[in-house]
Amino acid sequence: MAPKLNFRDTGLTLAAGALSLAAGAASADQVINDDLIVIGSACVGQDCVNGESFGFDTLRLKENNLRIKAQDTSSSASFPTVDWQLTFNDSSNGGANKFSVDEVDSGTTPFTILAGAGNNALFVDAQGDVGLNNSNPVVELHITDGDSPTVRLEQNGSSGFAAQTWDLAGNETNFFVRDVTNGSKLPFKIFPNAPNNALTIEGATGDIGMGTTSPDAALDIEGTDAGARVNNTNAANAGRTLLELTNLGNPEILMENRNISDSWALSAGNNFLIKDIDPGGNTNVFTLTEAGDLTITGTLTTGSNTNYPDYVFAPDYELMPLAEVDAFIVANGHLPRIPTAEQVAVTGLNITEMQVALLEKVEELTLYTLEQQKTIDTLQQRLDALSD
Repeated sequence: MAPKLNFRDTGLTLAAGALSLAAGAASADQVINDDLIVIGSACVGQDCVNGESFGFDTLRLKENNLRIKAQDTSSSASFPTVDWQLTFNDSSNGGANKFSVDEVDSGTTPFTILAGAGNNALFVDAQGDVGLNNSNPVVELHITDGDSPTVRLEQNGSSGFAAQTWDLAGNETNFFVRDVTNGSKLPFKIFPNAPNNALTIEGATGDIGMGTTSPDAALDIEGTDAGARVNNTNAANAGRTLLELTNLGNPEILMENRNISDSWALSAGNNFLIKDIDPGGNTNVFTLTEAGDLTITGTLTTGSNTNYPDYVFAPDYELMPLAEVDAFIVANGHLPRIPTAEQVAVTGLNITEMQVALLEKVEELTLYTLEQQKTIDTLQQRLDALSD
């Protein structure tokens, strides 16, 4: 018969085949000044009976308060002396059905298993890997559950710090960090099938890489679809700072086209600059001063204007008579279709629109001049005829 240790909740019979001490029997303490060998099974406890049926049990504890106490009697200060106890179920009415390990000296219970714990609630394999609800752990700690296996980190306030609880959990939707204390918010998520190196932190520098394990800047984003987007979803219509660059010196943004080996930089300091880095040799091609003065090294070209004033030369264009132009100027103090000084003061001056309007006036002046020249030529011919 295979030996088996069984602890059952019911007093001291020591059964060793023919040897038995009946439960409740009035007898003096038995002192054995030698090793004790029991060939068979033993029952210890107030409820053991003569003729106890052991089955496969080698040692049985049987009474209503089961405890095994290990009392260390070491007297030297250099030796450990803490006493331990195995406790089977609470002794109070309505107490817990449990198995626990108690540290007797401090009155603490560092280990407890409650009745009803499932199969393999705690499993340690031959390699020392620990499984929770798992009899085949494949890593040092393997947690298995049918719905969102979770690890909880709870700071309970017992050391004087504010209480705070976090969860680390994962399921078919995502791996996430949950702020349990503050409304179970989920500030961090990783979705299944995220690509390799989606987020990395370089050990020596602390640089963050997205799509790379060797970031070359504090934040390095790499990949065939690399890019960045800032979308403020505040429903209130208002101007907001969405990107802020600060530096002890001019903050710059470098833009490089690897296909043509050309680089440009935006730089901000006392002036806002656009610089041609390569192949321009770090040349300022655009300068905007704090006073609003703009200098460029090339030409300025604006977008196309579908209402370009060549229509003035169309045959059906109605040129305003000069008398009406004169009357308009007297009445309004400016040319027709030219904004007033008051309008410009409020809305500013649109250079493109003003250039188009001025060209219209130049073309109209050309037509006026041509008509006047025709009149002059006619009058000159009359004068020439009179002089003949």
